[in-house]
Amino acid sequence: MNKLVKLLRSLLKPLALIVTGAALILVMAILAGWFHEKVATQSPSASPIQMTSGALGEVKLVRKPKYETAVGTIQPVHEADVAAKLLARVTEVNVRAGQTVGEGDILIRLDDQDLTARVQQAVAARSSIQAELDRSVADYRRAQQLRGTNAISQAELDQMEAAVKSGRANLERAQGAVDETKVILNYATIRSPLTGVVVDKRVEPGDTVTPGQVLVTLYEPQRMQMLATVRESLALRLRVGDKIPALLEALGHECQATVSEIVPQAETASRSFTVKLTGPCPPGVYSGMFGRISIPLGDEQIVAVPAAAVQRVGQLTFVSVVVDGEHRRRSVRLGRRFEEGDEVLAGLSPGEQVVLQAQEPAETGP
Repeated sequence: MNKLVKLLRSLLKPLALIVTGAALILVMAILAGWFHEKVATQSPSASPIQMTSGALGEVKLVRKPKYETAVGTIQPVHEADVAAKLLARVTEVNVRAGQTVGEGDILIRLDDQDLTARVQQAVAARSSIQAELDRSVADYRRAQQLRGTNAISQAELDQMEAAVKSGRANLERAQGAVDETKVILNYATIRSPLTGVVVDKRVEPGDTVTPGQVLVTLYEPQRMQMLATVRESLALRLRVGDKIPALLEALGHECQATVSEIVPQAETASRSFTVKLTGPCPPGVYSGMFGRISIPLGDEQIVAVPAAAVQRVGQLTFVSVVVDGEHRRRSVRLGRRFEEGDEVLAGLSPGEQVVLQAQEPAETGP
């Protein structure tokens, strides 16, 4: 009896494995669609398709100017770094970043108490010398009268004349000292050298500045330029005064820029030249913005298909081509878009006829 049970158990294990394997194969067959009716597929261009008659267009070979682009950065033509000329403490700051200022406007004031005292001392010294000179001139005039009556010698008269000349020289030196101290005093009031926009201020009230330290940076927003990096083979095609297309992508602004300067030195690492361009400056342009220029390279021939003939299905692009009086759908690869139509990279040849799709009328308001 025990032998019979063992025999049955040994037979059940392989049977269970077979049943499990068959079930897995059946599930996989169902998921793979083995039990569904197959649908015959057909290539889009395998046979002619019936379409409603419509207008026809022609694939043309057109000549277009060819360009190569170069990137550039917007910078001001005139940018000024206003620096201090004194070692002094900042007492007043009247500007902030982005503020528009006029030429001569006061930007920053420095502590000028010691400079004011020096001016007063120089003025007082000049007044003293002026008084000495006035006395010397009066003595000299009296001496001239006395010399006419031989009351004094010629040597005494000459001595008084020398005193007058020395006094006048001292007065000129004192006046120069007054002018110098006033100029230094003016250094304590820092004014804008131009009408423009403040890029950045780098000090606050209470800071101590040193001679040569930059306090404020300004630029003229009306005079901007684009600095483009152009490889040497393209830079040699450009001349000062040439007009080439330029684009500010952030603003969507395109214009004809004028080449104002070509820096006559190539960068060693990139073998490129810096080209400066100027043009109409749109509102909202700021220093550091990104731009592109298009450098003309002559003309090129392209194959163009009317845009109205293009059909798009997902990521695929088709056109309906007239072949032997029948409309056949053909897959094409397109490139740039021009006024004459879409550039054909592959799939069509010049002279072929294509079917133009009917355009839905645009909705109009009440």
